[in-house]
Amino acid sequence: MKEPIRVGAEDRVFVLTGAGVSAESGLKTFRDQGGLWEGHRVEDVATPEAWGADAARVWRFYSERRRGAGQAEPNAAHQALAELEEGIGDRFFLCTQNVDDLHERAGSRRLVHMHGELFVSRCAEDCGRAPFADHGLYETEEAIGRCSCGGRIRPHIVWFGEMPLEMERIQREIERSTVMLVVGTSGAVYPAANFVRWAGPGVRKYYIGPEEPMNARAFTRLVLGNAGDVLPGLVEIRD
Repeated sequence: MKEPIRVGAEDRVFVLTGAGVSAESGLKTFRDQGGLWEGHRVEDVATPEAWGADAARVWRFYSERRRGAGQAEPNAAHQALAELEEGIGDRFFLCTQNVDDLHERAGSRRLVHMHGELFVSRCAEDCGRAPFADHGLYETEEAIGRCSCGGRIRPHIVWFGEMPLEMERIQREIERSTVMLVVGTSGAVYPAANFVRWAGPGVRKYYIGPEEPMNARAFTRLVLGNAGDVLPGLVEIRD
């Protein structure tokens, strides 16, 4: 039995989740050793330049990802985090690097997707129209939707070379946290890998994942194992 992580009545919990949590639900989110992302070069499907060169190819890639994410189910790690949020209310905040909606489907509500959302689209021309929910599949140039301004609709995803979303809010939540849980991320993707260092010296910082992250020395404690096996029952809420 692992020693529990205790959360008291005055604690505020900041959670960062990464690709490992989604991988436990069967989603392929890692680039392999050949530098490919689900069989594609990142430069061909996940950059502004890729969109400009071949928007239909980009949409075919994200349409396939929508299919896969729609068939996946939240796992025990997603459920455990949703239960923690239910237990401590607005003292909980979740930042995920993942673009799927598995946290929401597990019941999480106080969260941001710093890298965007797979089932949301927006105008590529930044005309001011708000991003909107979208489960459509667009696999040809003709199928790509148009905004009322005439611009093409693009995935609401932070591509390589673009700024992560809601960074000011994320920083505020880190600054007022007393406990940080980092789950299923390698510590290799920035700026998220720096979050543990942005937290104050008095913050208790825990890593949960199958292998030591690259930023392991920044944590108070490492809890090694798959998040779906380790997280349920790990956090103990104390009044």
